[in-house]
Amino acid sequence: MQPLPNAAEADLARAIRLIGAAGFEAALQRWLHRCVAPDNLIVLAYRDAGPPQVFFRQSAQPMVFAALDDTYLAGAYLLDPYHDLHVMRVPAGAYRLRDIAPDAFHRSRYFSDYYRQTTLLDEVTFIAWPAAAVSLNICLGRDESSGQPFTAREVEICQRLAPIVIALAEAHWSGLAAETGAADDVTGHLIGAAARAHGIRLSPRQAEVALMILRGHSTVSIGLRLGLSAQTVKVFRRQLYARCAISSQAELFALMLPLLRAV
Repeated sequence: MQPLPNAAEADLARAIRLIGAAGFEAALQRWLHRCVAPDNLIVLAYRDAGPPQVFFRQSAQPMVFAALDDTYLAGAYLLDPYHDLHVMRVPAGAYRLRDIAPDAFHRSRYFSDYYRQTTLLDEVTFIAWPAAAVSLNICLGRDESSGQPFTAREVEICQRLAPIVIALAEAHWSGLAAETGAADDVTGHLIGAAARAHGIRLSPRQAEVALMILRGHSTVSIGLRLGLSAQTVKVFRRQLYARCAISSQAELFALMLPLLRAV
């Protein structure tokens, strides 16, 4: 009997054999490339405290990860929608960026000043929980290399593959440990950093609103998340801008990003 073409299955088998060994990440990348042809891939783990831990990255487009170390890992990750999913403890599965990003994400300074520079057009991320309080993210991206977002069919394939990818991730990274100690109090740290660096005294609510603005939430979205009316959110926003002596989101981003690095 002649064997049938099974390149994707052969790559999956190779990844299975390499669980717990060197070369697993590259084998996983080859298999996922066979299935949905992402332009880039990164594997990282979020914990409740400290920056993400990067295990693997691959991209033909240098700009995709050009600012990863100096900007993203240095503090901008706190504004990332996928980090928010970690904080929310979402179930394991496949999540597309456009489905989980805040409603004003594409108008945020995080998007225009950082995310757009990566040339990423679309992302689908597999989220696994190999250890308590540790989310393992396998991020598949499309960038200017192809210039094409994932198709509906490719997203459906990712959803079908999710149980397999999650099982592989949980097996390979089962030895990951959560951080010791309390989780980062980002709001509290931001309040302290603003006071030390600029003498700005933010209230807890003003700091919360600042973070949500930077993450790309509209006034309505902030109100829904915090249980406030839109008018109340506008009041907090005016107070925030006045206290920081700024008048735009661009100035807020420029002021707060170095403080997030301090966090």
